[in-house]
Amino acid sequence: MRPLSGVDAAFLHLETANTPMHIASLSLFDLAGGDGRSFHARVKRELGRRLHLAPVLQRRLAPMPLGFANPVWLEGEDVDLDHHVRRVTLPQPGGLAELEDCAARLHAQLLDRDRPLWQLFVIDGLGSGQVGYYFKVHHAALDGQAGMLLTRTLFDASPQPAAIRRPKRAAAPARRPGAIELATAALRHDLDRYRDLARSLPDAVRTIGGLLGPSQGAEEGMLARNLAFGPRTPLNVQVTAQRAFAGLSLPMGALKEVSEALAVTINDLVLALCAGALRRYLSRHGGIPRRPLIAAMPISLRVPGDTEYTTRAAMPPVNLHTDLADPLARLRAIHASAGAVKTAMQQGRGLVPMDFPSIGLPWALRGLVGLYARSRVSNFVTPMANLVISNVQGPPAPLYAAGARMRHYWPMSIVTHGLGLNITTTSYAGEMGFGFVAAQAAVEDPRELADALAAAFDEFGELARRGSRRTRRK
Repeated sequence: MRPLSGVDAAFLHLETANTPMHIASLSLFDLAGGDGRSFHARVKRELGRRLHLAPVLQRRLAPMPLGFANPVWLEGEDVDLDHHVRRVTLPQPGGLAELEDCAARLHAQLLDRDRPLWQLFVIDGLGSGQVGYYFKVHHAALDGQAGMLLTRTLFDASPQPAAIRRPKRAAAPARRPGAIELATAALRHDLDRYRDLARSLPDAVRTIGGLLGPSQGAEEGMLARNLAFGPRTPLNVQVTAQRAFAGLSLPMGALKEVSEALAVTINDLVLALCAGALRRYLSRHGGIPRRPLIAAMPISLRVPGDTEYTTRAAMPPVNLHTDLADPLARLRAIHASAGAVKTAMQQGRGLVPMDFPSIGLPWALRGLVGLYARSRVSNFVTPMANLVISNVQGPPAPLYAAGARMRHYWPMSIVTHGLGLNITTTSYAGEMGFGFVAAQAAVEDPRELADALAAAFDEFGELARRGSRRTRRK
């Protein structure tokens, strides 16, 4: 029996039919032989051999009596692979659009909380002869960085599947705790959390006061300017269950060349590309707001060696400076804004609570979520952030599943009321995969955004080339 952290459990309490709280990925594989049916069978067989290496895939929720506190994880649960590993065939003509539409539909479906919180869909019927691989897992179980750890179990580093050492004996079935045992565990957990919070409060107050105090320098001043509300945009509306998705892959080598030529980080460039894409998109959908858009930017708080399957991240705001028409000026401003945020998170890394008391919290959060949805307040309130932009470092070398090579990898994440667009990026084998997940109520066709981001990349590439030519002439 393992308690959920406060942050992990919050994803459960915030979930509704219109706002699923799982994260996912869509991959495209080059088949090494056979067809989609045989690939599905091989993938299921391979995954069955590896389940004992990934305990997160064998966890199931045990709810508290009356749901008065956070549930706990039961370890070593039986996994019905026929339920968790499924096969889908695309309609004709089986192109990228059909694959993206299929992934969007799958992404809109809730996971069954009576089972381990993950599913895998092998998607065949592509005209290219390739096969899609959609994998989703609840955010209560892990975050993006932990998801990258999971790839070590799901995939191989070569076409030859790894030799898996079977456990010497099968794990005993998990014992179901009784109501008194669960309630006692919740009370003990909360007492520990109150003690931890009391100990950390003085340091937290000093750190926050130091970061936002009036005597700080330029970087801290930029941090304070990030703490602003975003403008009203078509992205910030009440959402329904319908989702839309588009994927885009850009060459990692070219991204590095541009970022080095313009003296910014890859993350700065990703934010600037998103800002440029949003300006192009909004110019055709309601106009570019005078106030700059604000992005919620997840930042990992993991320390080296932390391999826990849980969420260890904060999501501070960062100013995208979309009010600046000059792309280079916008990039420089984003570089300053994002740098200030990262510095602040590094200084306060140990003070951001990942766990907190939970007795009564599920009732409160579910009540607030229901009230927020029924009031439709997200349709008219000024948003604290306009979208989510996340950048996760992925594996640099190619990965394989059942002998087939993964050609592309596109991450997929969460949208919710008032935040109808999520752009997540993950590096993989010489590419940067951009996943545009949108509520259809906010963005009907995210392919527009993907094309706009590709145009923004071309623009920055030309700026980098001009700068290089000027440097050579000097």
